[in-house]
Amino acid sequence: MKPCDFGEMIPRVTIHHVARVIGTVAMVVVLLQTAQGQANPDPRLPPKPYPPAPRLADGTPNLGPIEPNKGYWHLKQIQDYKQVLIHPKEIPYQPWAKAIAMQRRAELSKYDPEGYCMPPSGPRLMTTPFPMEILQMPEQKRIVMIYEGGTHIWRNIYMDGRTHPEPDVLNPTWLGHSVGHWEKDTLVVDVVGFNEGSWIDMVGDPHTDRLHLVERFTRKDLYTLHYEATTDDPGAYVEPWTIAFDIVWDDKGEIQEYICQENSPWMRRLFAEWERTRR
Repeated sequence: MKPCDFGEMIPRVTIHHVARVIGTVAMVVVLLQTAQGQANPDPRLPPKPYPPAPRLADGTPNLGPIEPNKGYWHLKQIQDYKQVLIHPKEIPYQPWAKAIAMQRRAELSKYDPEGYCMPPSGPRLMTTPFPMEILQMPEQKRIVMIYEGGTHIWRNIYMDGRTHPEPDVLNPTWLGHSVGHWEKDTLVVDVVGFNEGSWIDMVGDPHTDRLHLVERFTRKDLYTLHYEATTDDPGAYVEPWTIAFDIVWDDKGEIQEYICQENSPWMRRLFAEWERTRR
């Protein structure tokens, strides 16, 4: 099948959808030059105070829909995690990690793997601006998180008390190996076993296969999910660092099909068009 040209693609996709797909600053600039509208607009929420967080029949916080097949978490793009860093005051890079992070920023994230349809991982799953759902399965003792974007992926979180596999048998993957437990009303997810193919955030902060991630999900009320993630990677950073932010619930949304194909020529043509407009 002949791929669509850049000029053919834009009229077929609204700016609302395209801008949510984009993985780099350069691509956003191009698309905003070719169409008008607000990218990934926030859902319309009722006046505060919001209703309390819902619960499942067993009293566990319900992190997902309260009506069948309705609602999702409205993820927003956070390009640079310095914007949401809560500890320490600066990202604690090792020298090599800072050098590569600054190089990627200077290149406007031109080689961002997610921009070429490779999976995001770690906290980047929660800052890729597409809808996501959390599906709790108490009888199966697991939680599944599904993402419309990020190559339309899902992650499995084991809630049966298991530990991570031993390092010599753990196969590094894009999303790692996740185990979870509840600390009062907070879901705590411990993740190891990442490969080194992804970036931590859009601007290019790196990680190694020594990355150990601890995530905390707390539904503060019906419309608010608080997310916190601590990155502990002694291969790239001198100490752990933590980001945190809130995510809003869209009670009318439904996850849609989204296809992103590895090595898509459209991404390369998009960069070529952006380079042309700069001249």
